[in-house]
Amino acid sequence: MLNLDTHILIHAFSGELTPRERRLLASNEWSISAIVLWEITKLTQLGWVELDVDSGEFTRLVAGVHVWPLTLEICRRVRDLDFSSDPAEEIIAATSMVHKLPLMTRDRVILRSKMIEFA
Repeated sequence: MLNLDTHILIHAFSGELTPRERRLLASNEWSISAIVLWEITKLTQLGWVELDVDSGEFTRLVAGVHVWPLTLEICRRVRDLDFSSDPAEEIIAATSMVHKLPLMTRDRVILRSKMIEFA
């Protein structure tokens, strides 16, 4: 199982993945932090991303993804990260740490982390 950051999930839904990302996603189950759902909704509200989060298609796509809840343990692990980013990205990374899942991201700040396993 992989933990996907927000933009990887958006790229997966829109078909804008690299060949490597496509291969990894095809051979693994997908999971996301619950904050990814909030972040996608916020990005659409701001007009930065064009997805219809109210559509049946979006609901169907998300139904196939395991969603990890935000827990106290995840919040505590945010303090241990070796990078600083926006809170959503930190929660996504901490979710990977707590659940011992490789994170799939293109975020250059997160990719410099020595604490996160990456896909």
